[in-house]
Amino acid sequence: MKRVITIADVEEAFRKKTDIETDSNTIITPYAADRAKELGVRLIPVIGKTENRLATNDAEKVETVALGADHGGFALKEELKKFLQTKGYAVIDVGTNSETSCDYPDFAFKVAETVAQGRAQRGIMIDSVGIGSAMAANRVKGILAAKCNNVVEAKSAREHNYANVLTLGAKIIGAQMAMEIVQAFLTTKGGAERHRRRVNKILDYSAAR
Repeated sequence: MKRVITIADVEEAFRKKTDIETDSNTIITPYAADRAKELGVRLIPVIGKTENRLATNDAEKVETVALGADHGGFALKEELKKFLQTKGYAVIDVGTNSETSCDYPDFAFKVAETVAQGRAQRGIMIDSVGIGSAMAANRVKGILAAKCNNVVEAKSAREHNYANVLTLGAKIIGAQMAMEIVQAFLTTKGGAERHRRRVNKILDYSAAR
């Protein structure tokens, strides 16, 4: 049975000064998500070894994309947002909302958490080069973030590595190339079972052995 997180649950967690743990059976209403952000209540995805493995429906059609950037990627984020919307995707823009200097991990975490919580099927994060955002996003359980500079890498990141977050470098590629990369990333399905098996080894790995 699905568990629904409502505004009342968020406000209770705020009063008790606790976080709210979520998993694949948790539904967070949009109003609850907004209220949690207002109150500073953290929605923490709890992904155990079984849940952390790739879902069998990874190849499902992508409908919603989480989109974020730091100040270096802001301008490209705005262009990609329009591009995604013209292609029919719903976009969850997690910020930043200007070119004022900010820290890329803050927004990479937001993109990754939105995907991990199931609110978006894919995520895209842009900073100046893309490497740091990939490092940050990959700290979130269940996230496989790949920094791609061209369409070949984007297709491989999906087919061979089942990546669910794409990171881009605004100083490395232009808007047209970024659009081509994004299109490839969102439309390429996960590949053969041997690729899934190898990626599951990554997801199942724990340094505490």
